[in-house]
Amino acid sequence: MLYKRLAKPVLFRMDPEKAHHLTIDGLHMAGNIPGGRTLLRAIWGVGAHPELESELWGIRFANPVGLAAGLDKNGKSVPGFSNIGFGFMEVGTVTPLPQEGNPQPRLFRLPEDGALINRMGFNNVGVEGMKRNLRNQGKRTIPLAINIGKNKVTPNEQAEDDYRACIRTLYGYGDFFVVNISSPNTPDLRNLQHGDDLSRLLTAVKDEIRIQHAKFGGREKPVLVKIAPDLTEEETEYSVATILNSQVSGIIVSNTTISRDGLVHANRGETGGLSGRPLTAKSTELIRTVYRLTEGRLPIVGSGGIFTAEDAYDKIRAGASLVELYTALIYEGPGLVGQINEGLRRLLKKDGFRHVSEAVGSAHR
Repeated sequence: MLYKRLAKPVLFRMDPEKAHHLTIDGLHMAGNIPGGRTLLRAIWGVGAHPELESELWGIRFANPVGLAAGLDKNGKSVPGFSNIGFGFMEVGTVTPLPQEGNPQPRLFRLPEDGALINRMGFNNVGVEGMKRNLRNQGKRTIPLAINIGKNKVTPNEQAEDDYRACIRTLYGYGDFFVVNISSPNTPDLRNLQHGDDLSRLLTAVKDEIRIQHAKFGGREKPVLVKIAPDLTEEETEYSVATILNSQVSGIIVSNTTISRDGLVHANRGETGGLSGRPLTAKSTELIRTVYRLTEGRLPIVGSGGIFTAEDAYDKIRAGASLVELYTALIYEGPGLVGQINEGLRRLLKKDGFRHVSEAVGSAHR
């Protein structure tokens, strides 16, 4: 209620990108002033519930609800986000070199549709800038994924060099990595989801992970691949088969869509990736497909249009082990994280599941 009554009316009168930066700066400040993290936990923290805890890839997740990439692009506000109830979070997408992204305006609200359209274009401070940000924040309290991409000027034939550079520089600062090949806002990036390009890229990524693991020791850090919701059935089958053969650790389903079906807001004509409520059913159906194609052997992170506990639960039952929020957080505020966790507990109990892992993929049984 605090967000909807006080913060949201102010933020929604502002330009969307300025509101975005104000939010990130505010969480950065709150996470770094004395007592700030305690205050955030007191207002929005989520209690520990054994039925929601899980372990994947040797990483413990206190609950399955995470923050998707794109909100904290530069890893500036990790302590802030870590104390409002999330079970994990992604930062990025980061590229080797800093880049400004596409011309403004490039972020648009569609309130009637519960959606956002963005064509940011991987605007970020680069790997060295993110490294500085993450290095100065102390010990992490929730698992952190680093979402990596290629610079706009890098041709696809050399894309693997950019992904290697991201891993090489940031290996010591994240718990796992996400290969972003599915943003619609970098020219030709989505072509890397197919065929030999995908196979070659993932081979290079896994090789770099092994190189860095040999230097750092400990457990080898997992790699996930984020795919688009706009793949054809044949493309999905081919991409999933390639991902399975590459022996990466998981798949994030899905990125934003270029579809505009059913939108009513005047901003529907803007180019870019659409997120939010229009993606809810589409991403859940793709999770169902990927779970079937992988026979449940590869953990899935479900992302796209999660506004309620029921939305999250549908994705879990379709095959997702974890879920992520972004757009709903803008519309509903940080209290949503706790609401979804409480709702998941209620839904698990209603269906007779003692633990969230028992619900994963249950729609297929």
